[in-house]
Amino acid sequence: MHPSHFAKSKPDAPAYIMANSGETVTFKQLDQRSNQIARLFRAHGVNPGDTIAIFAENSPRYFEIAWAAQRSGLYYVCISSRLTAPEVQYIVEDSGAKVLIASAGLSGVATEVRQITNLDAYWSIDGDIVEYQPLEELRAQQPDTPIADEMAGTDMLYSSGTTGRPKGIRPQLELGQKIDEPNVLLALAKALAKADGPDMVYLSPAPLYHAAPLRWCMTFTRFGATLVIMEKFDPEKFLELVEKYKVTHTQLVPTMFVKMLKLPEEVREKYDVSSLVSAIHAAAPCPIPVKEQMIKWWGPVIEEYYAGSEGNGMTWINSSDWLNHKGSVGRPVHGELHICDEEGNELPVGEPGTIYYSGTTPPNYHNDPEKTKGALNPKHPEWSTLGDVGKLDEDGFLYLTDRKAFMIISGGVNIYPQEAENVLITHPKVADVAVIGVPNEEFGEEVKAVVQLAEGIAESEEVAEELLEFCRSKLAKIKCPKSVDFDPALPRHPTGKLYKRLVRDRYWGKEDSTIV
Repeated sequence: MHPSHFAKSKPDAPAYIMANSGETVTFKQLDQRSNQIARLFRAHGVNPGDTIAIFAENSPRYFEIAWAAQRSGLYYVCISSRLTAPEVQYIVEDSGAKVLIASAGLSGVATEVRQITNLDAYWSIDGDIVEYQPLEELRAQQPDTPIADEMAGTDMLYSSGTTGRPKGIRPQLELGQKIDEPNVLLALAKALAKADGPDMVYLSPAPLYHAAPLRWCMTFTRFGATLVIMEKFDPEKFLELVEKYKVTHTQLVPTMFVKMLKLPEEVREKYDVSSLVSAIHAAAPCPIPVKEQMIKWWGPVIEEYYAGSEGNGMTWINSSDWLNHKGSVGRPVHGELHICDEEGNELPVGEPGTIYYSGTTPPNYHNDPEKTKGALNPKHPEWSTLGDVGKLDEDGFLYLTDRKAFMIISGGVNIYPQEAENVLITHPKVADVAVIGVPNEEFGEEVKAVVQLAEGIAESEEVAEELLEFCRSKLAKIKCPKSVDFDPALPRHPTGKLYKRLVRDRYWGKEDSTIV
């Protein structure tokens, strides 16, 4: 389905509600405004197959823009609101975006981006930005009827490349595809839904530039569900919203579970969460005790999946199956699983290896043919991987045993240490550096830099703070280390390869580390 259908069948029903402000956008308004923005795209020469970029906080305008691009046959790039101007510049230029739409709350970075890029148009939402045109005013000048050449678009989201630079995941866009044709996620969600569309209320607590919140929200809108969008996650506010709106579905990350479980018992018991029929989680490993407590508290409504922005496969597990296979991320619901060794040979049940999917479309990394090729199995090039390591049990349930290329997952956010390493190594006091994830009770992992100082530089708290500030001046804070340790000589092979696993394992209590 498409929100335009619900604009006819229930025009005054809320398509979404902003949690803090209470601003409500109905299906009729969403349909009309997305039509107007689609017309605005065409008026500025943005045609099927072109790209636009959104750099915004969670805003009531977000879905008006996304649905306008979705019904215009465009790629829409959703950029993290935490990035610095050079990082935003790289993404808009690498993606080939013709238009950048930014929210006024990010005006400082957005203004700098305007000065260092040269796109066809710059539009602002939720207020004014210097040298940006107000989208709301431009939109109001357009008719609210559909464009003549409506066709389905798709998101283009960014993941990390081997050099630390983000790489766009650019699906093949079938120009001319109808706007209401189903996709894999829609079919899956429909099969899992335990309430009718008109009765479904989906609560989204995370930033909309992330793949999962964006895609699940748009999928539930296709069902006719009402979305409740949190501008920022707060554990008690989340529970309050579940009770207030009788939320039926939501998607979280394990860190959110931890924060809610740490609330005083009287606060947790204060709110009625019995309306929940499906609480989905993903994006980071969930400690077994945490998930056990959540199932005990909310009942058997906790569901988990393992997938990536690349969309090349997906597993799923419900509470009942998980209680019988604790620690598993489920069985495949999209694609067929294969566990393989480094040569691409399939391994027996129980043996860990690289996780591959078959029967799906392999990922296509924009402007990175090597990364695209590297995702394919050497003996079965139609099989593809995200680079993660896992094993299968005799019942076909998948267990993750490692994560790709030392990617750090902190609070459900993917952090690629190469970016911070590339910055820190340029500091004159740094001879060598390894950025790793170390244990953090609340977030799962946090970012740490292990630094080998240049000759003649003494270790001190002042130097550590200087390096942290240097990194923060170049990268988004979330990508930067929270702390610095010093090492007189980081372990490197004579060829120059850093044995990062040896460094990382010191902090994870592993004594039998092997060089990889």
